[in-house]
Amino acid sequence: MSLADLKCVPCRGGVPPLTPDKIAPLHAEIPKWEVIQNRRLVRDFRFHDFATALKFVDRIGALAGEQGHHPDLYLGYGKVRVEMWTHKIDGLTESDFIFAAKVDRLWEVAEGREP
Repeated sequence: MSLADLKCVPCRGGVPPLTPDKIAPLHAEIPKWEVIQNRRLVRDFRFHDFATALKFVDRIGALAGEQGHHPDLYLGYGKVRVEMWTHKIDGLTESDFIFAAKVDRLWEVAEGREP
């Protein structure tokens, strides 16, 4: 089963962030994302115009509400940056990788590719 097929699990805090050895196999499933200091996932997406980028942000927002997991989003003309981490523990959990995989799937659909 793909990470994108899983559901995010809310973090209540008090759990340790993933260690580098736990991060590596999950990162292999979302290779276009950058892992920053083993604490954050970051990916930039490019679009032809502002309206298309905004639609993508709206889709990510709807996904965040559905999954109960909320990224930081940065919108500019023709670009969107998504940053993921579990704020309660200031680090990465499996849900961050699940959400990133779901964003990748949204991107594939936005670009007219099959997920």
